[in-house]
Amino acid sequence: MKASRIISTVCAMGLSAACIMGVAGCSSNNQSSGSGAVAATINGTNIYEDTVTDYIQSVREQQGLTDEDSWGNYLAQMGTDPAGVREQIINTYVTRELINSGAEEKGITVDSSEVDSYVDKMKANYDSDDKWQAALGQAGMTEDEYRSEIELQLKAKELYNTFTSDEQPSDEDMLQYAQMYASAYDGAKRSSHILFNSDDEATAQEVLDKINSGELDFAEAAKQYSQDKGSAENGGDVGWDKTNSFVQEYTDALNGLEKDQVSGLVTSTYGIHIIKCTDVFNAPKETADDGTETVKVTSIDQIPTEWQESIKESLQSRGQTTNYQNWLSEKKDSSDLQINDMPSGLPYDVDMSKYQTDTSDSSSTSDESGSDGATTDSANTADNESTASTEGDASTTKTSSAN
Repeated sequence: MKASRIISTVCAMGLSAACIMGVAGCSSNNQSSGSGAVAATINGTNIYEDTVTDYIQSVREQQGLTDEDSWGNYLAQMGTDPAGVREQIINTYVTRELINSGAEEKGITVDSSEVDSYVDKMKANYDSDDKWQAALGQAGMTEDEYRSEIELQLKAKELYNTFTSDEQPSDEDMLQYAQMYASAYDGAKRSSHILFNSDDEATAQEVLDKINSGELDFAEAAKQYSQDKGSAENGGDVGWDKTNSFVQEYTDALNGLEKDQVSGLVTSTYGIHIIKCTDVFNAPKETADDGTETVKVTSIDQIPTEWQESIKESLQSRGQTTNYQNWLSEKKDSSDLQINDMPSGLPYDVDMSKYQTDTSDSSSTSDESGSDGATTDSANTADNESTASTEGDASTTKTSSAN
């Protein structure tokens, strides 16, 4: 439902702006009593109204929705209202409490050195401690609160990993995914390359001549000469073009090759490439009476083995997520949860009768999966944190110089 996208926006903002917590209310240490009004209670732990309000107001500020009309129109577009948003944010905090208690039950702890590692990586993105502190201040957090948040997200990740599914995907599911892969990746090309420094054209040409004459095997040449050490160990293999992102010069050259053909010298920002097309995937098809061809996969073996493994991992990951969500739902159902009525006069409350609501997609403010809209947020944020904390390191975004 559209309303569930509100929580997605909030979550995406969880590590925004300065790559820390863009919403101060997200911090578990930020549950100050304020006016003392309690929005909800979960197993004896209070979730204060001020905490929820600060969270929502921070979202509004980050998204430029500070005036009443822009906020009201946004809620209408999402198919929800202030009460619905409040409930979703409360459910986010409920989920955090359940994760904390679940981690404790399973004996999951996080070593302070692991937290230090994340914090140090993030700090490295700033020229000085003053700039780091300023970024924390902009996010409405202290460094101790930030550390607590990292600790919670790491616990959430470890908790999620305890729900690994050992169930093997069914043949029916595997075949369904194989059909999707075959349709999407029809015509895909697999390739290997040898990368030379941009000022070493003479060596590149010499190696190319030896490959073309049969004097030198391509894979062996990659191991001996390629500056892309990651792919060199595998004979220069960089995988399938439609499942990777290559620089345009590389893609253009590969498009002109058939299986087993070798390119000339191809220059890109990474240097000089010699490219070999090692395989081409042509999806099996059936032809209708009118001559129309349709991709038709009848066996998982009709797609490359690498895609088969990817499908298997995706299905097992789906099983893990289902197991985790089921646990979280059961945990919530069995908990002592009390959500109090929304008080009047909250700064994010608007009269929604002024705004056009999209009734075609607003039948429910719950998450499409049937959960509370926040069941996987905390479990996955640790991975997002890992990405954000090394954001300044371009090497983390590439597996090969062909990319």
